[in-house]
Amino acid sequence: MLIKVCGMREPENIRRLQEVAVDWVGLIFYPRSPRFFTADDRAIAALDSLREKPHPPRRVGVFVNASPEQMMETATRYRLDYLQLHGNESPDTCHALQKRGYGVIKAFPVASEEDLLQTEVYEGRADYFLFDTKCSGYGGSGQAFDWQILAAYKGVTPFLLSGGIRPESLDALLRFSHPRWAGIDLNSGFEIRPGEKDIDRLRSFITSIKS
Repeated sequence: MLIKVCGMREPENIRRLQEVAVDWVGLIFYPRSPRFFTADDRAIAALDSLREKPHPPRRVGVFVNASPEQMMETATRYRLDYLQLHGNESPDTCHALQKRGYGVIKAFPVASEEDLLQTEVYEGRADYFLFDTKCSGYGGSGQAFDWQILAAYKGVTPFLLSGGIRPESLDALLRFSHPRWAGIDLNSGFEIRPGEKDIDRLRSFITSIKS
């Protein structure tokens, strides 16, 4: 079970992820997001401190309709391992980034089974899909969608669950099952304020789900 904590921004908050069994840390490079990562030297140092962990988390950059050149430039600057695309990026764009050596996560907003059809042209063009709650605009709504919709997903690309996951979601997650389910994406449901996570709640939740 992959655990991704997204929307990290504050240096000390990032540093405290050393206390948590996190597989991926997400940094949002979408300027209109309240969690936009405006890195300073302290934030970079905090990210680098996570590399001291026995199993350091991979870095995921989150983008919305950025050009491939902009994404690759940002990936080089911040040493990103994965690029997570939340806009209208084409399968060809995803594949081109894969061929440059980046892991690609393509996000899809979901409200019905019909929304899953859009994944078909991205098979083989992304390493993971991310299924999020459909809402107006880009980014999360903080609300969960009906995960039973995903029973209709017959693709081969593994996926992450996103959208409104919070401590109270534990029982529902333990009941959920799908052969391509690879992990979860945690964000606003564990925040003190946008961009700052409650590390104690994260640690308790992740310990419970991993056990």
